[in-house]
Amino acid sequence: MTSRSALLGERLALAAQILGPRARRNVPIGPRTTYRVGGAAALYFEIGSDRDLEVVAGAVAGSGVEVLVLGSGSNLLVADAGFLGLVVVLGPSYSTLSLEIEPGLVAAGGSCAYPVLARRSAAAGLRGMEWAVGIPGSVGGGVRMNAGGHGAETADRLVEARVVDLGTGVERRLDAAALGLAYRSSRLSDRELVLEATFRCERGDAEASAREIDSIVRWRRENQPGGRNCGSVFANPPGDAAGRLVELAGLKGTRVGSAVVSTKHANFIQVDPGGSADDVLRLVDLVRATVAERCGVTLELELRAVGAPR
Repeated sequence: MTSRSALLGERLALAAQILGPRARRNVPIGPRTTYRVGGAAALYFEIGSDRDLEVVAGAVAGSGVEVLVLGSGSNLLVADAGFLGLVVVLGPSYSTLSLEIEPGLVAAGGSCAYPVLARRSAAAGLRGMEWAVGIPGSVGGGVRMNAGGHGAETADRLVEARVVDLGTGVERRLDAAALGLAYRSSRLSDRELVLEATFRCERGDAEASAREIDSIVRWRRENQPGGRNCGSVFANPPGDAAGRLVELAGLKGTRVGSAVVSTKHANFIQVDPGGSADDVLRLVDLVRATVAERCGVTLELELRAVGAPR
């Protein structure tokens, strides 16, 4: 065992001791992503209450273990070798949705799904979150990456978020401006976990909102591929579309092992059932290099890749 792997082992053992019997070893997390490929978490813990947050913070601070927050896994790719640290998930108690905590304000737990937020707020006659039906992720992940689509994004509607630092246990309520929301990004660190977010809506017509939601769902089915993918792999460069550049570079249908660039939408990479996360990563590298060579643009990832080095 190398000194580095020995150190990792010591940190994981100490973290597991602090977390107690609910901490689980070698839990597959690749199958929990929308790619459904990739390896396991060396250590896994589900947060069921605010008390658990204190326990996790103690484990992270006391062991120095690397921590990864896993939401719905809709923009995450876990390497085949897995994640050599602690993976935490928010349990069902953080999936709550409270409509009109004040006039026009909706509060959603960090593990609440964006499509649920969209549909339930619309059904209650609250307008403004219809676009979120097309975001296949959780509220926590959506805030972290300022998720968006169909002409809108999280920053347009977010009022504040309740955030905890898993390294210190410090919890804060941050208004949207303090989060530094930008295109598919925020100031939140990897150790910061969104427990709840508050969004502003307006009174509207529930039937009109339902029609808009149906239109968004129909457009996505007609224009984006299904199967195992993470949505958009690359962020759109200023004034352009990543999919257009990938197609211009002649890469639609390009395959590396079990991973292939979609022929329906070039900013999607699909993977075969039983495929390899590392094939996806190799194809990502190939696409970036080819687009840079043929189009003169270096694409930045919207996909988040984590795990052991290749």
